[in-house]
Amino acid sequence: MSNSPFKASIITLFPELFPGPLGTSVIGRGLKENLWALEAINLRDFALDKHRSVDDTPAGGGAGLVLKPDVLARAIDFTSPKNDTRPRYLLSPRGKPLTQNLAHELSKRSGVVLICGRFEGIDQRVIKSRNLIEISIGDYVLAGGEVAAMVMLEAITRLIPGVLGSSESSKEESFENGLLEYDQYTRPVDFEGQKIPEILTSGDHKKIKQWRFEQSKKFTKSRRPDLLKK
Repeated sequence: MSNSPFKASIITLFPELFPGPLGTSVIGRGLKENLWALEAINLRDFALDKHRSVDDTPAGGGAGLVLKPDVLARAIDFTSPKNDTRPRYLLSPRGKPLTQNLAHELSKRSGVVLICGRFEGIDQRVIKSRNLIEISIGDYVLAGGEVAAMVMLEAITRLIPGVLGSSESSKEESFENGLLEYDQYTRPVDFEGQKIPEILTSGDHKKIKQWRFEQSKKFTKSRRPDLLKK
């Protein structure tokens, strides 16, 4: 990766939604400190007719509208010219799942280009011609890709060195070691009759580490057994 900050470019019909939550907390601080950069590109700026049309009816009939390939292609070519090595992702419910491993991989790149779909989707020809990688944040459907893009960017940018402050902060989080995270506690020791497990106040770091590992395995087995199979 080059010395320049990670750059995220978002192609969207609603650029005013950004940075949104990405402009707050540690992610927003990283943005202000130029640890990463963000630009939101308005898709309508690339429509050529007086109505700034970006969609049309589906070929073959059916409900809804489809984003036009020519308009979207112009937006992509402007945002990500041929010498741009950043991967291009289309937020889509039919895409491959976003994972922690992928977030780590992308955090080491020079950035990403994210395309936010709307309506019934986008013309398949622009997906093919512009090498868009379809990606999903879960098995459900949203009104558009903007919120999904924010989720994806937060997962990535928090892993950029310096954004969280300490690299130790994320080492034992859920999915980092293939397991869900163990329970966390803090003072007061007694809260409404519920006490912090004694082992956590014992000072025996070896036993604490083993207890946390066993808790992680237990939670993963009961809640996400698919992770153990991997």
